[in-house]
Amino acid sequence: MLTTRTGSFPIGFRRGWSDWQKDLDGLIAWAKSNNIGVIDLGGDGDTSAAKLKDAGIIAGSVDLPSWSGLITDDVAKREEAVAKQAAYVEACCAAGANNFFLVMLPSDVSKPRSENFALMVEGLNLLTPHLEKHGGRLVIEGWPGAGALCCTPEGYRAVIKEVASSSIGINYDPSHLIRMGIDPIRFLEEFADRVYHVHGKDTEVFSEGVYEFGTEQPATFDKGHGFGSHAWRYTIPGHGQMRWTKAFQILIARGYKGAVSIELEDENFNVSEAGEKQGILLSSNFLSSC
Repeated sequence: MLTTRTGSFPIGFRRGWSDWQKDLDGLIAWAKSNNIGVIDLGGDGDTSAAKLKDAGIIAGSVDLPSWSGLITDDVAKREEAVAKQAAYVEACCAAGANNFFLVMLPSDVSKPRSENFALMVEGLNLLTPHLEKHGGRLVIEGWPGAGALCCTPEGYRAVIKEVASSSIGINYDPSHLIRMGIDPIRFLEEFADRVYHVHGKDTEVFSEGVYEFGTEQPATFDKGHGFGSHAWRYTIPGHGQMRWTKAFQILIARGYKGAVSIELEDENFNVSEAGEKQGILLSSNFLSSC
């Protein structure tokens, strides 16, 4: 199995949305033929994680269903979401998948962020007993989408303080931090104890684009970049600004035992089946050298 040079963390990838990745049997066979031992699943973890386990593949994470159902003032909707999530957590953990990926997206993004944060805490306090019962952990992704919570040090720090459960964890994806101007190494030094999963994705920042367009508004005429904006774009590891070896050194020191899963979002590779396979393999080889 491919691992990182620093830390010997298993290397894998997040299952994508293209046609060739929809065939799980074929995907598993391709991963095994390339010495890749980790696959992150989507919202089908309750039915697919067992197949990974049987094939000797680690389920790095599985997507938790009903994200926005946790962050709502509709009590019935929230109870329904938590009940669905509780059953899903039990099924996935029984199949060996313990990391549950989600983005903290509220049902109503027009509400003040502080109000949605309070609703999120209420929802998490209902969910965490089910996670603790079955040995599950949330790995919260800091994708800064519309209204998303827990994307910055402020947000992560607050949720860890307000929800008293070690099942609240972080999916460390430095690409999002870099695009927001947050130092990903400093972030890791503060939060490594809560990092339960890592995404292998990078970001390239264009200084000329920052000057020309800034970071707050879209350009009026410029086309911009796929999987990015006018001043930045997501890339495979090694094509951006992330100091991967330094990050792995911090993770070793803090006792990290998880995997590094490539999330392929790069305009140079997400163009075809051959391109995606090349992107995953190049990423794997790069991370194995770090």
